[in-house]
Amino acid sequence: MTLKKTLALALASAAMAAGTASADGLRLGTEGAYPPFNYIESDGKVAGFDVEIGLELCKRIGEDCTVVAQDWDGIIPGLLASKYDFIIASMFITEERKKQVDFTDPYYLAAMTHVVPKGSDITEFTNEALADKVIGAQSGTTQADFIEAAYPDADIRLYPTQDEVNLDMASGRIDLQVGDMLPMLDWTKKSDDGSCCELAGEPITDPAFVGEGVGIAVRQEDDALREKLNTALAEIRADGTYKTINDKYFDIDVYTMK
Repeated sequence: MTLKKTLALALASAAMAAGTASADGLRLGTEGAYPPFNYIESDGKVAGFDVEIGLELCKRIGEDCTVVAQDWDGIIPGLLASKYDFIIASMFITEERKKQVDFTDPYYLAAMTHVVPKGSDITEFTNEALADKVIGAQSGTTQADFIEAAYPDADIRLYPTQDEVNLDMASGRIDLQVGDMLPMLDWTKKSDDGSCCELAGEPITDPAFVGEGVGIAVRQEDDALREKLNTALAEIRADGTYKTINDKYFDIDVYTMK
């Protein structure tokens, strides 16, 4: 086979591959273990606020999207390896993450919170006050970064999923945890095991940890996709679709935290 024919076949194959990728639509990556934002239902379907917002954005940009569940620790590597095309998984926009991925505009605001057992004698949240306490958080999160920075003398325990943090909290194996405020509010108010516990202290809003809010992550070369998602996000805010989805899950507008 001549070099000319070889190049022609290679270009044809590339064109076919590109056409197939477009026809298959986009893949939405999420965790599936962070209710009410993303979780897996009993029938195996991935659901939650993140997923509904993501699928609505897909409709607005004219794409059929499939949902891919990925463990949190591998969620950015999965995007970079093209396992999916964007991440919508309650990911805080931080400078450290911007070194690997780009973000859309925030699709909701965020704060973290301490959670303690009801009746706990913990009232101060300083390294000195918590030096002998066991503190939990989900690994690979800004909550984990926060407790490691704020409470270096505590016994810090990190878990693969938020559900596992909650389980050890409800079982009395940790003295307190730091979590994203909205899931923690949902867990303590609406679940049986979460009734053990309550939010404590002031909301944690340090920009070094909560960043600019929560955004959708895309690969750094995918500028066009990022801008399409930004336009679609503005549309669903303006026409009330965002509010309809929001109100299924929350009593406040998580876009403004009011």
